[in-house]
Amino acid sequence: MAFKAVKQFIYFGIVLAVVGSIFLGYQFNRFQHQPIGLTDTPIKFTIPSGNTIRQVAQKLADAGYIDDPVMFIALARLQGENTLIKAGEYLIKPGHTPNDLIELFTSGEAVLYSFTIIEGWNFRQLAQAIQADPVLVATIDPDEPPEATMARISGTSTHPEGWFMPDTYHFPRGTTDIAFLRRAYQTMQTKLEQAWQQREQGLPLKSPYEALILASIIEKETGVAFERPLIAGAFIQRLRKGMKLQ
Repeated sequence: MAFKAVKQFIYFGIVLAVVGSIFLGYQFNRFQHQPIGLTDTPIKFTIPSGNTIRQVAQKLADAGYIDDPVMFIALARLQGENTLIKAGEYLIKPGHTPNDLIELFTSGEAVLYSFTIIEGWNFRQLAQAIQADPVLVATIDPDEPPEATMARISGTSTHPEGWFMPDTYHFPRGTTDIAFLRRAYQTMQTKLEQAWQQREQGLPLKSPYEALILASIIEKETGVAFERPLIAGAFIQRLRKGMKLQ
């Protein structure tokens, strides 16, 4: 009788384990495919640098977007994505599932903001506009000498005028002003080198930087496009006569 009771107990335990496993599997499958708790309005969700999948899951649960942070962690680990989440600000939309969130957080497709460097701006105007931008992280001291700022950007204490490519740049939240300016500086370096390689031979210019200075002077002389070649020609003639480029 005792042996029979043990067999029945083991059988009962196996049945419970199987039923529990089926139920857990059902719950897990339901969890990963069920839309998160979000209204009809998309929201921005920020993952700070250094956050783990456990911290992200808890933050989602605290906000009411998921009801089980443990399942979210298990799902990420099952997919091998728990260590691949990227910091950033993400746009979560109605209808997103936990699966979608993991895919989004590992894609690095964060919300991007934009800032336009206006052609003709001097460095003071550029610095003031960046200082006023609500997204870029300000690290530049307004009283810092421009050459010191330039040293942080390029590694060289040169004058900053003209070194930043006018264009519209897109960047994620958390980007610092120095990182932004370094990107614009590197873009200018690339464009300037390309233009230098394609320059007309025989010009009285010794370096790409002299070409940049000349372009800046011409830009200040006129805002009318068709006048620029004429002004450039006049300056080239002066340079050939030995005048300094200032």
